[in-house]
Amino acid sequence: MELDRRLLLAHCAVHALSIAAGLLVVVPMALNGSAFKGRCALFTTGYWRTDSRAEAPEQPGDVSQLLVQQWGPLATCQFATFVGIFSVLYGAAQGWRCLFYLHGRHDDTLFSSFLTVLLSVCVLFLSGGASVLLSLGLASWCDTVTDYNTRPFSCAESQSVPLYLDVDTSSFYTELNLAQVSLWGVTALWLAQSILAFLRLYHSHRQHISGPCLPREKEFLLGHSPSESGSSPSPPHPPVTPTILV
Repeated sequence: MELDRRLLLAHCAVHALSIAAGLLVVVPMALNGSAFKGRCALFTTGYWRTDSRAEAPEQPGDVSQLLVQQWGPLATCQFATFVGIFSVLYGAAQGWRCLFYLHGRHDDTLFSSFLTVLLSVCVLFLSGGASVLLSLGLASWCDTVTDYNTRPFSCAESQSVPLYLDVDTSSFYTELNLAQVSLWGVTALWLAQSILAFLRLYHSHRQHISGPCLPREKEFLLGHSPSESGSSPSPPHPPVTPTILV
């Protein structure tokens, strides 16, 4: 198996994993957005308030509820979702191209390989930024929900605690945590794609340089130059002596 074929197989595997990881980002974020009625839980600020409900016989004692001061910026959730969608679409397109190249036994051109490296590096930084934003946003939301760890429950356990919000919070931690882990996986896969794309560019560059030199090397090994093999010198003609007629 040649080197370019191994690189193509590895790139196909990474693209397939990118599709799966991208779906694991898009689906939980879509479910969370639907449960929160289009709002973004990331970087949401609020505080807990305790109300006295002793007059209500069905709910005696004090009841604590979470009051949201400001919901998180919607662009943060949309950015993470965009990276997941792009990973799915790009992975599907490039995976099909890799299978096509494996069937045709050829690879990208030098210019196309350079564009692939450039795009992979750019999306690597985008996915890394989205991962950092999602992790920080989830940590901020967990601080709000647990009142900076002063509540008797953790962020994961707060799913089963009534927060008395007008949104469904029964599975927010599972959805956002799954999206966070998957998005970091997408970032790692984009790093692998960048490395593989660079190796394919290097391999194409070597083939581009060594391609025109192969005929010259063959001529050198045969012991004659192309100018010598093209035409052989003709033997010199004998001098012509003038003849005098009498």
